[in-house]
Amino acid sequence: MPTARIRIPISPQNFVGDGREQQEATFSDMVFGFLEDSEEPLQASPSSEECRENEALDEEDEERSENGSVEEEKNFWEKQHQLLQATLCRTSSLESRIRNVTKEAMKEIQMAGRICGCGRPMVGGCRNCLMTEISGRLQNAGFNSAICKSKWRSSPDIPSGEHKFLDVIDNSNTKKGEVRVLIELNFVAEFEMAKASEEYNRLVGRLPEVFVGKSERLNTVIKILCSAAKKCMKEKKMHLGPWRKQRYMQAKWLGTCERTTMMPAFSMGRSGRLPKPKTSMLTVDLLEMFPNLHCTAVEVV
Repeated sequence: MPTARIRIPISPQNFVGDGREQQEATFSDMVFGFLEDSEEPLQASPSSEECRENEALDEEDEERSENGSVEEEKNFWEKQHQLLQATLCRTSSLESRIRNVTKEAMKEIQMAGRICGCGRPMVGGCRNCLMTEISGRLQNAGFNSAICKSKWRSSPDIPSGEHKFLDVIDNSNTKKGEVRVLIELNFVAEFEMAKASEEYNRLVGRLPEVFVGKSERLNTVIKILCSAAKKCMKEKKMHLGPWRKQRYMQAKWLGTCERTTMMPAFSMGRSGRLPKPKTSMLTVDLLEMFPNLHCTAVEVV
């Protein structure tokens, strides 16, 4: 009989912390035929008692299948919670130092209610100025910090996009080589979903609002949350948005990016002074500048 096999290769993408991944979907062989008349004698129809016994067995199998499915789902979410907890609890001395500087900067900006050069509050207002200020604080603390802008093209499974975040590159340990620590100031919001299940929301609730960690650690968190998002949407029988897929989330932080090192346009400093407002000719008092100038009122008829 003829067989049909279709192979759909997906182009691999390389990301930090991942090896080359190759996915392949293969459809099972399907055989189409016709029932032919048989010369064997027809079997007698099953009795009503046999039918009841078969129905009872089917109900038992269905109930066993449902119970197994519920147990599998429970085990899945417990495993995701354990993996996420273990990943977030581990930290290095470098990550701890960067995290402390970032926390102090965020705390001082929050308490002081600073206004940036754009005229808006840094916290909850201007993300760019907030990143610039924190990056400057990290530079003052001796870290090689920069603002990173990632940008990626669209592919058959994910749309194009761009994202900004902070990073610190450390080369102090000659044995380990270059170490990259990523800083995302709005981490929880990146994984929130409007119609998520309670289990998924509980998992997202374990994430820190500000993430500070190595690229390998972030990649592990991405895998855990994206796997949970896929499971959540499957349980709710809903489509998973392409911007929630693992490759899209990895492209945000782990793809190719452009680093920009700059000092803050408005550093808080100790004085906390605001930038001097620019003088406008519309508000200047010309009589103070030119005391000999006299104005004559003109009556318009």
